[in-house]
Amino acid sequence: MTWDIVIGIETHVQLTTKTKIFSGASTEFGLPANENACLVSLAYPGTLPVLNKEAVMKAIKFGLAVDAQIAEYSVFARKNYFYPDLPKGYQISQFELPVVNHGYLEINNEGVNKKIRILRAHLEEDAGKSVHGIMDNKTGIDLNRAGTPLLEIVTEPDMSSAKEAIAYAKKLHNLVQWIGICDGNMQEGSFRCDVNVSVKPSGSDKLGTRREIKNLNSFRYMEQAINYEVNWQIEQIEDGHDIIQSTVLFNPDSGETKAMRSKEEANDYRYFPDPDLLPLKISQRDIDLIRSSLGELPEECFKKLTVDYKLNEADASIIVSDKKTYKFYQSLVASGLDAKITANWIVGNLFAKLNDHELSIDDCPIAQEQFILLIKRIMDQTISNNAGKKIFDLLWEDPNQNVDTLIDTLGLKQVSDLSAILPMIDEIIQNNPEMVEQFKSGKDKAFNALVGQVMKISKGKANPGQVSELLKEKLTKS
Repeated sequence: MTWDIVIGIETHVQLTTKTKIFSGASTEFGLPANENACLVSLAYPGTLPVLNKEAVMKAIKFGLAVDAQIAEYSVFARKNYFYPDLPKGYQISQFELPVVNHGYLEINNEGVNKKIRILRAHLEEDAGKSVHGIMDNKTGIDLNRAGTPLLEIVTEPDMSSAKEAIAYAKKLHNLVQWIGICDGNMQEGSFRCDVNVSVKPSGSDKLGTRREIKNLNSFRYMEQAINYEVNWQIEQIEDGHDIIQSTVLFNPDSGETKAMRSKEEANDYRYFPDPDLLPLKISQRDIDLIRSSLGELPEECFKKLTVDYKLNEADASIIVSDKKTYKFYQSLVASGLDAKITANWIVGNLFAKLNDHELSIDDCPIAQEQFILLIKRIMDQTISNNAGKKIFDLLWEDPNQNVDTLIDTLGLKQVSDLSAILPMIDEIIQNNPEMVEQFKSGKDKAFNALVGQVMKISKGKANPGQVSELLKEKLTKS
């Protein structure tokens, strides 16, 4: 029997507000335990929540970016459950009337485009954190995170493989950073996913029982967890066992998922409107104001790169995968650089160095002015591309050096003087009669080899385009 995989994702996006969603306490990360725990976070009697307007604006911004409906009327509810790091005994969230409804993100997986429907995105407060092993056989409670504003983004079960799920998660991760609502730091928990996975016989309309993999904060672990869970569910069903709806955790050390608790229905949470918070009303004026501040979105930038700048889709995808990289690229092209040559240098040489040193584009040691000058010298054929790579490596090691000075000092200028190049070509033709005959019989590889021989005796200084043109002219006339 063959099986269909059905995947939906719930993503908790921590919003980049300076204060918590229902109090003025700081959201700064990394402070000593409970330093950000205010009276509201601690649920002291008599304290009341006050909604953070900035969190609402960021939720609306996300909704507009995914072409969703913005609810002009939404309600906060109490989601009741007991957990040690939730002092109130309930979480303030949204249930029946969330602020964002029915949007989508379009992903590309192995050359195939697919729309992933976003059912809803709702605002809620984060819980605290249980710190296990802080003392022998004891658990501590850190409430710094309690009350931090979250936007929970829920998809329809539209993904059918781990690769599609990763493509969606990466696209969403890029988008929330691009529009400035989340810093995307997965190690600090700013972006974490719960993945619902089920399987069903191929072609069946009836969905299988799902299991929810909680708190995945790594794309690599997400892929491993989904693949393991899919195989486990198929084996269970084929062995005659039923799948029980459960919440599971992924263990990266063993590569396995393990059930944490069964979970039948969300009705156990006993949602009801929070009596301390008025309904949230959003005016069309607010929506229009936020829409005007969105700027270019990744999809628009991708289209500009592929249509206007004629970049291939692979390079364009890499450049728009990060807003800072896109802005850096745009600034280079705006200075007069060729769009394709610049893309090749960013995607190839620059990113290779950054990845090797685990740096972001902000940390590039080479000054932008020198990077521009380097590419200009390649464009005007002062130096070859290989010479450019040599200079790039030297600039990386010592950013205080100058491109033009290095070209002169190292003698890297390309030779374009006919009186210098023609004797080299004559020498190679005379010393390689077999290659010449192979070229005349229609073998292109022989011609490339002859060009390479000329470049070798010129020590890479000859202009390769000029060498090719002159060599071909000589060979066709001989």
